[in-house]
Amino acid sequence: MRLFLSLLFLPLSLFGQSAAERRTPLERSLEQRGLVDVSVAVPGVFVSLMYARPDNFVGRVLYTDLHRAYLLPETARALHRAQTALQRKYPDYALKVYDAARPMRIQQRMWNAVAGTSKNIYVSNPAHGGGLHNYGLAVDLTLCWARDVRDGSGRLLHAAGDTTGLSMGTPIDYLGAAAHVRDEARLLRRGILRPEHVRLRRILREAMSAGGFRVLATEWWHFNFKTRAQARAHYTPIP
Repeated sequence: MRLFLSLLFLPLSLFGQSAAERRTPLERSLEQRGLVDVSVAVPGVFVSLMYARPDNFVGRVLYTDLHRAYLLPETARALHRAQTALQRKYPDYALKVYDAARPMRIQQRMWNAVAGTSKNIYVSNPAHGGGLHNYGLAVDLTLCWARDVRDGSGRLLHAAGDTTGLSMGTPIDYLGAAAHVRDEARLLRRGILRPEHVRLRRILREAMSAGGFRVLATEWWHFNFKTRAQARAHYTPIP
């Protein structure tokens, strides 16, 4: 009877919350460190964390307790500027975030997956301080449709947040030369990339540059807001 009465007086809002709406201990910890939820801080941006799913370079779920994208406030403000610049010039497109702040313990698992292989150039070694994701100063993202796209008869072609028809030439998180930014002209000549791939990559870079980000030369989707030297001098990594 006592248990029944306790349940009876629980806030009704708890029963309407899904698991994704409730903060996990890790998410609460990130917020206590001052990081902000991207979906709240940057209106219009879509989020789909690739390490919360198995379709990533590791091939398994790494974010079992992280369902939201978090960034430091200054990084989130920069992302807001990038989204605004993108929408101003290309209103059909929006940004879609696939990774943001990343705990160092997850970074270690990623490093373990590539250590001793030719792919280790794509993953920052935690023993050397990790990367800018580990500070909330980097973001992995692509372009998506900002709203539903329909044909003349009203048939849905692309749903808001969908990336179909917006290929960048490789999947996000592809570890290989076709993802390199500096090789795009050569990749075009060899037919590995198409002009539309490069056009969309340039639109993404233009928007992110307007926000103050710099693209990582080996990953078209990865953008840093600070340098590693700045991060290590002024910020603390996420354990």
